Amino acid sequence: MPTLGGMAREISDLELVPHAFTAALAQLRSVEPRPEIELLEAPAPAKLAPHAVAITADLYTSAVAESEVATGRFVLLYDPAGHDAWEGEFRCVTFVRAELEFEMGDDPLLPEVGWSWLMDALKNRGVEFTAPSGTVTRVSSEAFGQLAERDRSYEIEIRASWTAFGDFDRHLEAWCDLISYSAGLPPLPEGVSALTPRKTKSVVR
Repeated sequence: MPTLGGMAREISDLELVPHAFTAALAQLRSVEPRPEIELLEAPAPAKLAPHAVAITADLYTSAVAESEVATGRFVLLYDPAGHDAWEGEFRCVTFVRAELEFEMGDDPLLPEVGWSWLMDALKNRGVEFTAPSGTVTRVSSEAFGQLAERDRSYEIEIRASWTAFGDFDRHLEAWCDLISYSAGLPPLPEGVSALTPRKTKSVVR
């Protein structure tokens, strides 16, 4: 089973990893997403920062694999020397793609709504962040030929990054909230768990 961070090292090499980054990994491991979301480790980018960890997410509306309605990727970058463009040492770089109902996909205000989902998710989790940036893209698919009877379908793609200052578990939780919003799931009240089973157990623990 892969370890969080995607970095296979000898024991001696682990001593080279800054404490700030290993502490951030520990916080990410503590996250328990809502049952519809499956978190898995993915290979981390090697050239964006001296240290990085990548996590993927798939959101399922049932235990059936074909019912996946949203997916995404969360990357935490760390540069102990700091980064002028980031205005800090840690940067979250994320991507979310989700299917949309026709009415929402046809809404001209969808990009603004999609960006507000991210801002609301971060603010609701009470995290400290700065320098947010990103894009919201509406993807429309029209069928032709033998598939012409299919209705037009829509997806939303949200690419975003922001500088984080600690509480990395809550940053990951806010990103999971964004995936839920994008998939049209209502927020869960604190202390309440949804009954929909996850397809497989998360390994980000």
